[in-house]
Amino acid sequence: MNPKILLIALSCSSIFVGCTDDNPSTLMDNSPMMGLTTYNQNVKSIIDNNCVVCHAAVPKNGAPMSLVTYDQVKQAVLSRGLLTRISLENGNGFLMPNGGPRMPQATIDIIVKWEKDGLLEQ
Repeated sequence: MNPKILLIALSCSSIFVGCTDDNPSTLMDNSPMMGLTTYNQNVKSIIDNNCVVCHAAVPKNGAPMSLVTYDQVKQAVLSRGLLTRISLENGNGFLMPNGGPRMPQATIDIIVKWEKDGLLEQ
């Protein structure tokens, strides 16, 4: 292959490969959720994927309570400061999930909306 064509092809391919945006905030769907937010439809998967590692039926790693049921998560929002703990900045020793990193704001906003919508289960 002609060295000049090879150089042009490599230059073009490096431009296309180098033009990615791995910024998590641009990869998330930040559009507002429509309708009511419920535990089963919107919140349970967030808790299961981010909290239940420690807040299992039998809590581990020093977690003070379980977060495996609707009632447990609801009580954590109402009286245990769950929203405050997940909303802290990276580096804060009280941030949950323990050790961080902080969940994306769009994920936190789902739980905030769930509270505003009345902490509905279904």
